[in-house]
Amino acid sequence: MPTFTAADGTTLAYHLRGGGTPLAVLPGGPMRASGYLGDLGGLTAYRRLALLDLRGTGDSEAPADPATYRCDRMVDDVERWRAHLGLERMDLLAHSAAGGLALLYAARHPHRIRRLALITPNPSAVGMRATPDDRLAAARLRADEPWFGRAFPAYEAWLAGDADFDEVFLPFFYGRWDDAARAHAEAEETQTNDEAAERYSADGAFTLDATRAALAALTAPVLIHAGEYDGGPRPALARRVAEALPNAEVSVQPGAGHYPWLDDPEHFVRRVVGFLGEDGAPSR
Repeated sequence: MPTFTAADGTTLAYHLRGGGTPLAVLPGGPMRASGYLGDLGGLTAYRRLALLDLRGTGDSEAPADPATYRCDRMVDDVERWRAHLGLERMDLLAHSAAGGLALLYAARHPHRIRRLALITPNPSAVGMRATPDDRLAAARLRADEPWFGRAFPAYEAWLAGDADFDEVFLPFFYGRWDDAARAHAEAEETQTNDEAAERYSADGAFTLDATRAALAALTAPVLIHAGEYDGGPRPALARRVAEALPNAEVSVQPGAGHYPWLDDPEHFVRRVVGFLGEDGAPSR
């Protein structure tokens, strides 16, 4: 397991999977260990994935100062990682909450990005985020599912702040609620650093006007990949985010939720590989 040292002395780990051109990957959660990403639906057949465990998650060391869990504080970790990997410019993929970290990185280091793939991202870094109404509208698309009758009222109550998180509505985050999705969901508790997650978006993490202005200098192509059934972001919000970036495109994966590589691996890999500009030949 390779490691490198952050500027504050924290030892950070990452995992290498597959072969071919490197693709740096930031996990979401927020602050979930990179293991939940697996091989991203078989993307390892085309790219050598470098999956970072953010500080305090997975095999990375917890920092001495918990304040450094804040999203903007970790931009320096990503830049130090890029230099450690020996990449002048990198292809970067970020999932969910890591969309904020990736956008902050791109705003601060636009010349270090070759291509940026944001997979079902949280776009809080540019002042946009899914609303409860967005999430409920997406949930209603699943009205024909056998679990909907129990899940929807609990989901609605949670989004209104009237109830705690309930596992009964986990199916809304997946395009298919099958055994693979259940196992993936069950693993989250042990993979997530709850203290770090609470600090990730703390006050001061996002300076919206400055970030938007800086992203105007990002000439690298950006893909925003949304799931048809995902409530955060819904496809309409993904399109709004694309409009805030100079060179962005949107793709919507049919039948997919928040983890599209689980719902239809072939579709997901084909779309991401196509965006990254590979020749389509597997590396093994």
